[in-house]
This record gives sequence, structure tokens and C-alpha cells, in this order.
Amino acid sequence: MATAVSACGPATTGGTAPGVRASVSATPSAPPVEVTVAPADPGTGVRLDTPITVSVARGDLQQVTVTTSEGTPLEGGLDPAGAVWTSTGELAAGTRYAVHVVATDTAGETVTRDSAVTTLTPATTAFPSVAPLDGSTVGVGMPIIVTLDEPVADDRRDEVERNLHVTTTPAPVEGSWSWQSDSKVQFRPKDYWPAQTDVHIDLDLGDVEVAPGVWGTTRDIDFTVGSAVVSTVDIAAHTMTVTRDGEVLRTIPITAGQSGHGGRYVTRSGTKVIMSLEESRQMDAETTGVSPDDPEYYNVAVEYAMRLTNSGEFLHAAPWSVASQGRANVSHGCTGMSTEDARWMFEHSKVGDVVVFTGTDRGMEEGNGFAVWNETWEDWTAGSALS
Repeated sequence: MATAVSACGPATTGGTAPGVRASVSATPSAPPVEVTVAPADPGTGVRLDTPITVSVARGDLQQVTVTTSEGTPLEGGLDPAGAVWTSTGELAAGTRYAVHVVATDTAGETVTRDSAVTTLTPATTAFPSVAPLDGSTVGVGMPIIVTLDEPVADDRRDEVERNLHVTTTPAPVEGSWSWQSDSKVQFRPKDYWPAQTDVHIDLDLGDVEVAPGVWGTTRDIDFTVGSAVVSTVDIAAHTMTVTRDGEVLRTIPITAGQSGHGGRYVTRSGTKVIMSLEESRQMDAETTGVSPDDPEYYNVAVEYAMRLTNSGEFLHAAPWSVASQGRANVSHGCTGMSTEDARWMFEHSKVGDVVVFTGTDRGMEEGNGFAVWNETWEDWTAGSALS
């Protein structure tokens, strides 16, 4: 970025090695102008969290331009006194910045200074994977999930969090980040997202050292919150009531998890969020810990599967249990319905839609799916590094 003030007088140039203080006298009678570019350019490269500064003594800064070899300017500006220019833009890794300075001495003569600053090349970088995906449309219960492929040091979580920015349109939304592990942090609003909200995420981590020698990566993500589809499953009454933007669309007879067997098939009560939608899925009970020699073992293809938990609860078509739907709970934990109702539900659902279950004493475990709505707001915000 160039910061310029009008100047006059014949041009005089001066320059020294990068990072070395230089004194250039425009005229024999004028005190020499001293221009300093910091940090000095060491062989190992400048840290990405260190701003570039240009200062002048016995003179005035007229223009500062800092650019990459491709000509991309680095943003920055002068202090109120006009004596120090400081970069405000994010430094790119492994990049040589050319610094061009124009100043005037006390006699009004012009001097120039050219130097360079080169940033370090990180030995390791941490890339943030983000859900939801860029450009997607999700339901009002969808959390923002940022997972880095390198762990964040405990004493760097606050700095990482300060550089994760969530902006909403058309109106601001109150929300908070909460750390789930040393590599995963999630964001949720205080209440469900307002329907028809555009969300922009700035992950400004390029100049953040997330752990010793490990630097972050900058990303931008945009997604849209669509209609507010919220369903309520009454396990005891064997029904699921589906609403969209507050209007009841359909009440569906269902069957949920059976009792007995030590309670391992009882469907969990709590607020769940649809994690994925699959038109067809092979469900093998062995993946949930049921041995093939167990009488309760199953391995069956199901249609219109909508995942609700990591542990294996789905909404799906269950034509084999139609006689029990609306009357009894006979499943192994999933919420089954007729193929017609499951197809309709599938067509009216999206990732991030909310499904609230009531009627059992078995609750949701932390982290079992998009389970963020089962914590109070106070408990959720306590997981922020800035709380």
C-alpha cells in the first residue's frame, strides 16, 4: 500500500543494505534524514506475526510502498504524527517484500530509500478443514466446525480464536466458539441460526503461530442457512412432527429403539442435527459393536438414511416394521418409518436440520454427532479460550 503526501524539490536517492539504518543528507546544510526499516532482514526470515515498520528521524515520511515481487501491495498506514508507517495486512510466508520510502529532510529536500524484507517459510503449517462446505445451504442447527491437521498449543488457543471471524447478513447473530480438543473448535449461535441468513467465515490464521514452529493457514468460507426445518420425535407416542418455519408439515408414525438388552438399543433423547443424507446405505450391526453371532445382529440395506449421531442413529425407511410404527418401539436405536414417509422426509431435509427427541432417560453424549445444542449457553461459552 502506498501512503503519499505532496512533496516538492529535486529528488535525491540513497540506499543501504536491507534492514540497516541509513543516514542520507539531501544538502550539506540540512541535518541528515535517518530512515529505519524494521525488522531487519535476517537470514532465517521474518516472523509472520511481526509487522513491517518504517520510521524517520530528522525528516518527514512522504510515501511508503511495500510490495511483493508480483506487485501485490501490503496494506499499512501512517501514525497520527506521520513519523511511522506500520503494515496492517497479513504477511505471506516465504515472500520477499520490496520497501520503497520517500522522505523529506528539514530543508524540504527529497530522499528515497529502497530495501527488502523476506518472511520465513514455515517448516510445518496447520490446515483448517471447515464444515459446512463453502457454498452450501444448511439447516438452522448446523454448527461451524474447524478442525486443524496439527494440534494447537494450549497457550495459543486464545490467539487462534481471536482470528476466527464469523459475519452474518442481514443481521448480526450472537454466538461463541468452544474448544472440543486441541485441534477442533466449534461455533454455534446462542439460539438456532435465523432462517435465510448468509454466513461468512474468515479464518485469518496465516500469521498465527498455532504451536512452536507451526503456522496457520488463511481461508474464507461462505454458506447459507436455509429454511428452519425442526422436527420433534415423541418416542413414547411413536410420532415425529415435522415443521418448517414454524408450520407443521406432517406428523409421521415411527418406531424407535426397543427396551431391554441392558438399554443399549434405547434411542437417545436430546437435540440432534442431521449430519448427512444417503439415498441408500448398508447398515451392518458389527460397526456398532454387535457381533455377527448375536441374535440381534443385522446387516441390511436401507433407503433414505439421514444420520443423526456418530454412534449410528439414523432416520430411515424401515418397511419391515410398518406394523409397529406408531404403536411400538422395536428398532435397534434408529428412527424407522414407512418408505413413503422416509422418502418425503429425505426430500424435505438438509444437513443441519434439527430433530429433537423426547421420551427416554438415555441422553446424548458430548461430541456424539452435531450435539452442540445439548449444552446450556453458559456451558458452551465456558469452552471458549476467551471466556
